[in-house]
Amino acid sequence: MTYVDELANEYKDIMSKYLFDQKQDEALEMCHTFSDKVIQIDTSPEEIVTLHMDLLDDMQVTDGDKIRASLHVVQEVLIAFGFTYRDYKAMLAKIEVHDKELDVASSLQETMLKTSIPVLDGLEIGAISVPASKVSGDYFNIIDHRNNLLSFGVADVIGKGIPAAIAMSMIKFFMDFQGATKNPSEGLKRLNRVVERNVNQNMFITMFYGLYNIETDTLHFSSAGHEPGLIYRLETNEFEEIDAKGIVLGVTDSAEYEQRQVKLHEGDMLIVCTDGVTELRKHDDTFIDLDDIKDMIVDTKEHHPQDIVQYVYESLTRMQHSQKKDDLTLFILKNTAE
Repeated sequence: MTYVDELANEYKDIMSKYLFDQKQDEALEMCHTFSDKVIQIDTSPEEIVTLHMDLLDDMQVTDGDKIRASLHVVQEVLIAFGFTYRDYKAMLAKIEVHDKELDVASSLQETMLKTSIPVLDGLEIGAISVPASKVSGDYFNIIDHRNNLLSFGVADVIGKGIPAAIAMSMIKFFMDFQGATKNPSEGLKRLNRVVERNVNQNMFITMFYGLYNIETDTLHFSSAGHEPGLIYRLETNEFEEIDAKGIVLGVTDSAEYEQRQVKLHEGDMLIVCTDGVTELRKHDDTFIDLDDIKDMIVDTKEHHPQDIVQYVYESLTRMQHSQKKDDLTLFILKNTAE
């Protein structure tokens, strides 16, 4: 006997109790359990009505009063379908509202958070940021101060949707209005206070904040719990990991951030990314090996950084698990001064 046959027999038992055994209350109570079972196997209301009619014939119910009475049974069963349909409609309404919110957030990011990549003597820059869905939790910003100083930030918001877009706007406006400074640690300290006071307490931001002096080839940098950066040394064909102590933005308004500095020689590159790169899931559900990414960069080291980031992105896309995507941002700064 199949599960469908068992359900048909269960419904017949309900009908018998209600019409012939004078156990209407028990029968109606059984209807609730029966409804749950048939809904779970995606039975339609039309199929329940058909089953009801077939059972009336099978049980040889011809009396008009009993036929009318049996309608109470089918009505009780279909009430649950009504609840389910209303829940379904309510869910669709919420999804529609959510989609509209995501469209607003996406539009906000496109119009307010655009960052142009400057063309500078002695320095080449490449950057790419691709969201996993409509709205990205990643962000990068580049500011040319036109006095041989370039500041930049790569950030990752732990959160999505409109709140994430607003948080990103806060970072952009803060960097735009802060102006040139030789103190990224102080910049993060000030930004942290803004985030802690104005962003949802469950939303945090990691950020790598750098200031590059084109005249001295010196990078000053601080980090708010962000992925460590990498320095590719052309002379030795090796990578150095760079990091600075500091917790994510928004945890406490008294956070302090370490500042460090490093020099880039001709042909050296700074690589900063988000965890969408370093923690990418491959088709076999394993994490990518950082050495694979380093190899991609070495293979394209002679190219412009924008071509490098594009090549790395396309390579990662081919390797990435289609169901486990994350926002991905990659920033490369290359010293081309002779």
